[in-house]
Amino acid sequence: MNIILYGVTALLLILSFVKDRGKTKDALKKAWKAFENILPQFLVVIVLVSLLLSLLDHHMILKLIGSESGWFGVLLAAIVGSVTMIPGFVAFPTAAILVNGGAGYMQIGAFISTLMMVGIVTLPVEMQYFGKKLAIYRNALAFVFSFLVAFVIGQVMEVLV
Repeated sequence: MNIILYGVTALLLILSFVKDRGKTKDALKKAWKAFENILPQFLVVIVLVSLLLSLLDHHMILKLIGSESGWFGVLLAAIVGSVTMIPGFVAFPTAAILVNGGAGYMQIGAFISTLMMVGIVTLPVEMQYFGKKLAIYRNALAFVFSFLVAFVIGQVMEVLV
């Protein structure tokens, strides 16, 4: 599948280059700058997750956030996701590393959904702009919704795997 995606991407890049060399070169320069800006954050999180995976053995990961951890693992992953500030482009590869390390799909679903929707760290700023009641209400609903997301992901992956 990756070969197909890379092939289509290369073909479209060549077509773009043939159509307008200047715009294609500008787009590639912008893409490189974006990559340079993203790379430090991405590398730090990947190194931290890799370090964590090397320090925790496979059994500990399974116990904390493996599929056998059940709803306790979902709750733990949701709490960690709520207080962590990681951009989405780093969160999804991190989730893949955790799944490959033994984390459960429901637990990673809760982690990713709270990571994207709940912002404990950003709550004070949100309270300033939206008011205390609305900010707390929105975050609480997002936290609860993450359990529904985790459940649905768990059911879907149970059927697929």
